[in-house]
Amino acid sequence: MTEAKSVAVIGSLNIDYFTRVESLPAPGETVCSDSLDIFRGGKGANQAIAASRQGSEIIFIGTVGNDEHGKKYLKELAKEGIDTSHIETVKGSTGTAFITVDRSGENMIVISSGANSTLTREQVKAKTKQISSAGAVLGQFEVPLPAIVEGARIANQNEVPVIINPSPVEKTFPWQEIRTDYLLVNEHEAGEVLGFNPWDEELSLVRQRLHELRVENLIVTRGGDDTLVYNRGDEVISIPTLAVLPIDTVGAGDAFAGCFAARIASGEKLEDALAAANCAGALTTLGAGAQNPVPDRERVDQHLEHLSQSS
Repeated sequence: MTEAKSVAVIGSLNIDYFTRVESLPAPGETVCSDSLDIFRGGKGANQAIAASRQGSEIIFIGTVGNDEHGKKYLKELAKEGIDTSHIETVKGSTGTAFITVDRSGENMIVISSGANSTLTREQVKAKTKQISSAGAVLGQFEVPLPAIVEGARIANQNEVPVIINPSPVEKTFPWQEIRTDYLLVNEHEAGEVLGFNPWDEELSLVRQRLHELRVENLIVTRGGDDTLVYNRGDEVISIPTLAVLPIDTVGAGDAFAGCFAARIASGEKLEDALAAANCAGALTTLGAGAQNPVPDRERVDQHLEHLSQSS
């Protein structure tokens, strides 16, 4: 194992209210749930924990409220070995997410940003030293976009790989202002970011669009199907995932992103980092919530070995 450099995560912290239903409600429909669970979440924190469990030191840049949820969250992150000294506490409530999952593992989510909406470009710029010395910078779109742009700009200037998971997709994001080394999307997000589904078009058109967006590698996760990589090469790279029967898919994408960032920061090749990320995402679906079921490095490596033996 190559010594892991730190991962700088610029992102959100939420409290997740989690219910299970037989089937997701249609517009105007009311459905009943017989359970309510409360978990810590937020794409930023989920991905930070996933990266930390892969052995990376984490520099977390974000905001929580001065409520009890915020205070408890900082303590729990510290237990995970995550540096919370760069997380600011602001007046108001910590971000909140309302998550409903059906019997097949599909989910729907409503988010109230709370303290996450207060993260500024200036706060991120104040962390230039930490970002410039990291092995990778990881950002999502549950915080104000100027903060993500500033983090990527600092990383670009210091040749630090930039990993962006544009979720939820924001059509106003100024892709041309930064260079994105790895863009992590699911099938739906791929179409929203590019303006078309990449698998429906000629590869030359996909490459042209990536050039316009200043994206080096487009990585598309597809649930239980192979993960696809589009870049400046002449072929699409396909990376198999781990076959599982999912219980809850809500944390899979974040586990994938965090694991991938940690593996890239430690110097692993793209294909190897993706294989590990596929395993981390799949294993996370075997438990409830976005953080508790996220596997550590040893467990991911064990399943990687089984995956390579069966392929």
